[in-house]
Amino acid sequence: MPAADDLFRPTVVPDAPDTPDEGGPSDEAQPTAEGKSAAKRAPSGRVRHDEKMTVYVTADELLDIEHARLSLRRSGLSVDRGRLVREALALVIADLEQNGDDSVIVQRLMQA
Repeated sequence: MPAADDLFRPTVVPDAPDTPDEGGPSDEAQPTAEGKSAAKRAPSGRVRHDEKMTVYVTADELLDIEHARLSLRRSGLSVDRGRLVREALALVIADLEQNGDDSVIVQRLMQA
């Protein structure tokens, strides 16, 4: 039986490229409190993830995620739900860091 250190060992995450992907946040993004700009904070993509977060969604929200995933697949992009959610989070966080109170997430949360 493996020891706890073997089960919970850290993994090496490759460095993100210095330039954002096409269509991603611009290099003109404002720096965050940690000194990283929104442009430098790219979603992790297809790497091993050590942290886990459970999110509960409604049946309709899950169906929307699946429709989005299938739509991307028809466009030639095969992604799983986790990657789709990580990409969406990266976009929302970059928008929040760049636009603050004028960001889409602030506006939507204020309406809720």
